[in-house]
Amino acid sequence: MDAGRKDIDALIDLMAKLPGLGPRSARRAVLHLIKKRERLMSPLADAMKSVAENARECVKCGNIGTGTICDICASEKRATGEICIVEDVADLWAMERAAVFRGRYHVLGGTLSALDAIGPEELRIPLLISRVRDEGVTEIILALNATIDGQTTAHYIADELAGACTVTSLAQGVPIGGELDYLDDGTITAALNARKGF
Repeated sequence: MDAGRKDIDALIDLMAKLPGLGPRSARRAVLHLIKKRERLMSPLADAMKSVAENARECVKCGNIGTGTICDICASEKRATGEICIVEDVADLWAMERAAVFRGRYHVLGGTLSALDAIGPEELRIPLLISRVRDEGVTEIILALNATIDGQTTAHYIADELAGACTVTSLAQGVPIGGELDYLDDGTITAALNARKGF
């Protein structure tokens, strides 16, 4: 095998390790990039190099940015006294896409899990408790996934912060545009239990 093909195969192998891409999808993506070398591959390579050199975790909240403190934590407009707790950075970015929450965030880095030996110290829970104390936080919004581990983590945080500030969670139930026939039993149960006046 020639050296050029070896490099291409190495790139395909690396791309196949990305979430959502298997070997066939990675091969198609690499071939597309090669065909659009000037318009796509070179700028992509430059952007990846820049991100590899400059991206870092915010020391306050755990978001990914290019500085020690992310733009959200640095913004005085976001100092509302509200902190939204999420499991990972993808969840934070999803909340930001909705453009409804104007407070700050705290990325836990996962959820509590006895099976995986993940306790509060393995997550960013001690830092969260310090932030609540030091930043004059008035409300914690738990935006954790509706899994057993997510709910266990939410209850643990609520217990730890009891009396320190108001602790709320996102509503759960039927999504906008959702049809009952397509929902799982757990979602229907949560929606029914969280019903409100009409």
